[in-house]
Amino acid sequence: MTSNELIVDLRGRLIATLDDFWDAVSEPCGLPTWFGRNLDAWSDTINSRGISEVIDSHDTLIVHVDQQGLFDGNQREAEILAGIFDGEQNRLVVHGPA
Repeated sequence: MTSNELIVDLRGRLIATLDDFWDAVSEPCGLPTWFGRNLDAWSDTINSRGISEVIDSHDTLIVHVDQQGLFDGNQREAEILAGIFDGEQNRLVVHGPA
């Protein structure tokens, strides 16, 4: 059995802030215009489901980012965001420099 995966590849795009992250995932994840753009709303969206038809129509969400900007080092917001992904149904993959 193969998993129905939604892959959002943000590599090559500078994600310096959480707002940049929301801007980057909004369209490919089908986030509604009323989406809260905060960590609690993101957690509800990917873990509880029921907010985005795009995410809900896939078994797995995988987001790829570069290890730069928000994801370079130990920024608290990035750590909290990464913690929302469960590593199974929802995965955040941070790619180091090539």
